Amino acid sequence: MSLVEHLKTRITNDGPLSVADYMTECLLHPKFGYYTTRDPLGAQGDFITAPEISQMFGELIGLSLAQAWMDQASPDPFTLAELGPGRGTLMADILRATRSVPGFHAALEICLIEASPTLRNVQKQALSEYEVTWLDHAADLPQQPLYLVANEFFDALPVRQFIRQGEGWAEKHVGLQDDMLSFGLTEPTAQPALEHRLEDTKDGDLVEICTTAPPVLTEVCTRIATHGGAALVIDYGDWRSLGDTLQALRAHAPTDPLQDPGAADLTTHVDFEALTITAAAANCAFSRITPQGIFLERLGITNRAQSLAASLSGDALETLIAAHRRLTHPQEMGTLFKVMGLFPKALTPPPGLEI
Repeated sequence: MSLVEHLKTRITNDGPLSVADYMTECLLHPKFGYYTTRDPLGAQGDFITAPEISQMFGELIGLSLAQAWMDQASPDPFTLAELGPGRGTLMADILRATRSVPGFHAALEICLIEASPTLRNVQKQALSEYEVTWLDHAADLPQQPLYLVANEFFDALPVRQFIRQGEGWAEKHVGLQDDMLSFGLTEPTAQPALEHRLEDTKDGDLVEICTTAPPVLTEVCTRIATHGGAALVIDYGDWRSLGDTLQALRAHAPTDPLQDPGAADLTTHVDFEALTITAAAANCAFSRITPQGIFLERLGITNRAQSLAASLSGDALETLIAAHRRLTHPQEMGTLFKVMGLFPKALTPPPGLEI
């Protein structure tokens, strides 16, 4: 049986799937899911993330977290964690960059939250010189100071999609039409979670809700609020969801989300406003959301690039220049990707961010 056959059987037996349920099946089905069956990253995969573009990204993330650790009196022990660590490249760069920070490595306990067995194996190779604990859920994080990064994690969490019709909302779902997967709509009903969106939407507007993000973020924020620490959330998105942002990517090119389920990466834009609401409810402070390019420039990425460039020439130099541009330029990742910091109330955000 293939994933598409499994989906058709489920829809036939139980009715149409919400977009969130469809995304969950496509990404995390234990036998056919996109993340559970492959390494999707890099040139041979379907997409490339900032850590794979250049070591500079992870180095600066690491130094920002290390400075936040020092600003909070260098707690010992503490958890250094990552949500959805990909191939382990980001964490490896963080650890290399922070090796010279006095006491940092002696105090840290590395925890990676990863659902994919395939990616866990890749991460073990990338981080073979370190003692690492893999966790299934953020709820398993130790109750101690937490310094965490989540780069392109929340964009892969499933969302429900609602289209406004009058004072109600029709939910978009995945059903069958002529034995083919097809989008459809439920009858409009009141949605208490969207009551506040009646103020800024009109008929036909689509709003996305990620119901799985708050429980994860609450675990992170509660530890930071209770024990100290900081977190950096880096993702594409903006303040307040509006419009259909569901996209599928295969071999670095867009494709139909309903075509070949399980064979393409499915993501949506992150609603940073929703993340701040969750953080506030957990008594955790948050920074302004800041474009990635500005964040990296504040941390000194241009100086770092110039330092690396001094020993390079030819293709290697051109690759470095292209990487700097891709990470920071407004027409590349510099504006589309945003950064938000989480930190204890009455303290300052991690370096590179403002309140």
